[in-house]
Amino acid sequence: MKNPKLLLLLVLFAGLLTGPVPAVEAANGSIVRLEQDPPKLENPITVSYIKRNLRKSSPKLALTPAWERNLKREIKQDPMVANYYEAVKANAESVLGEPVLTRNMVGRRLLGTSRDMLHRMNVLGITYRIDGDQKYLDKMNEELLAVSNFSDWNPSHFLDVAEMATAVALAIDWVGKDLPNETVDLAKKALIEKGIQPSWEGNHGWINGTNNWNQVCNGGMIAASIMIADQDPELAAKTISRSLDGMPHALAEYGPDGVYPEGSTYWGYGTAFSVLTSAMLESAFGTDFGIAEYPAFKASADFRKLSIAPSGWYYNYADCGDRHSEAGDIILAWFGTETGNPLYIEKQKFLQPAAEMGKLHRIAGAGLVWLAQFEATSEEGLPTAWKGDGSNPIAIFRDDSDSPNAYYFGGKGGKATISHGNMDAGSFIWEINGVRWVIDPGNQPYNELETTGFDLWGRCQDCERWTLLTKNNYGHSTLTVNGELHVNEGFASLENFSEGPQPEALFDLTPVFGGDLDKAHRKFVRPDDRSLLIEDQLVINENTEMITWQLMTQAEVEIVPGGAILTQDGKQVKLENLSHPDLMVSVVSLDPAPLALDRQIDGLKRIEIRIPAWVLEKETTLKVKLEAL
Repeated sequence: MKNPKLLLLLVLFAGLLTGPVPAVEAANGSIVRLEQDPPKLENPITVSYIKRNLRKSSPKLALTPAWERNLKREIKQDPMVANYYEAVKANAESVLGEPVLTRNMVGRRLLGTSRDMLHRMNVLGITYRIDGDQKYLDKMNEELLAVSNFSDWNPSHFLDVAEMATAVALAIDWVGKDLPNETVDLAKKALIEKGIQPSWEGNHGWINGTNNWNQVCNGGMIAASIMIADQDPELAAKTISRSLDGMPHALAEYGPDGVYPEGSTYWGYGTAFSVLTSAMLESAFGTDFGIAEYPAFKASADFRKLSIAPSGWYYNYADCGDRHSEAGDIILAWFGTETGNPLYIEKQKFLQPAAEMGKLHRIAGAGLVWLAQFEATSEEGLPTAWKGDGSNPIAIFRDDSDSPNAYYFGGKGGKATISHGNMDAGSFIWEINGVRWVIDPGNQPYNELETTGFDLWGRCQDCERWTLLTKNNYGHSTLTVNGELHVNEGFASLENFSEGPQPEALFDLTPVFGGDLDKAHRKFVRPDDRSLLIEDQLVINENTEMITWQLMTQAEVEIVPGGAILTQDGKQVKLENLSHPDLMVSVVSLDPAPLALDRQIDGLKRIEIRIPAWVLEKETTLKVKLEAL
């Protein structure tokens, strides 16, 4: 059909009859992607629905009388639950010695104070309900009076409002019946005036956004709305309804396989609020309106587990932190309770001496309730080769072993302009024998950058963000062409993945290089238990001048014929240039890093294989092998 507009209209009409169509081939042969709304949550929320269905008495936020009875019973008979409660109580005791919170702004954020408040209300609130000691209630009363009298909760950075609103709502739900009436009245007034009403003023991108802000802010508004529904049911109804409509935009990002595009630590942030919201709705209304069963949401627990390497470090792509918590993953515990799979219960960590757990997650109180509800019903392990497609696709190869010496590889596609994204398409990490030989430079503190006036959040091609080694392609183990930055909007798709004894994953990096290459396919292969093969299938053109193959490492590097020997912690890996052994490897020291604002990493260096276009055939395959010696 020669008329592309008519073709598009016909496809759209067909979609009305048969359902949504994800793509259509236009007259010029290109693929036109048709925007689709994500699957919706159930949303029956009206004033009359709230009056009929909202639990009348507290506790009703992530806690019910039945759940509380179960918790008290499990504390007496389950050593793991009892031990975690002791850790929660130890946290509560520590909070008693802390000064009352003040409106302490750090840069443009009140977030640290809001997070402290959420932690304090969680540990104090649950401890008071179990222990009954007046000192915990008195401390909660002091903190509630303090934050309710803040001038505002910093609505210009709405995460601050959302976490504070969650903290205040949980507190007055869990212990409100024992608080002075004037405290509860003041706190509810603050929830309305400092929490919910600012969410209706101006334009807030988080309402229908696709990142963690959506999950945190909508969750906070739901918590606040449930607690003020008795005073203002109209405001509560319209706010909860708005959030149930908005949340799928972020939940859809887990699809199709459970990957969280922003990386594992942001999974911990966004998912924490989604599971807390699920628990709050379930306890308040008897249903979470479909959050727990949202497509790929539960599958994301596998992503979380798979993103933890044998070293305890994360596969730390995007703006991800470095290491998994030693205190036990209480967010994963929700998934354990929902699925009955003990894989998601980090039992040994929850059984370590309570004093060694340190400061717990700020929703540890609610998490303790989930932990007490866990019953093992079925156990499924993790695959040794796994792919997660979506807006930031990844692939992982691993051993089916808990040994710190086990094999672990993570590689990715994606694009720079996703939330918290970097110019890291085609990059990878690799561990074996207890050493991370190929590293990702990870994240660095935001406020330290922002206070200098650095524009960290701009995503244009020439934006300042891409000058940082942690954000640009020069700091990642990928390809660079002509010494240029990756194309910020270029999306590297996962084109092929196969399991089996020699798993493979192929990413199409072509869009990342603009017009400087006609084709760039990067294939990762695990040939055996000790090596990794990186194969780049390239088609050059008249714009191609130089291709640079890069590997980021902290190992000592000895250049040898055909490659290099990497040495770290008394162990060695051989880098072998299988396709172009005559090209010399070079090493660029990045300790110190190029910019004063860069993250400084001990011993960081970039191994390069620089290949001028004139030595290449038009169609070329680069093959580099890494092998543990």
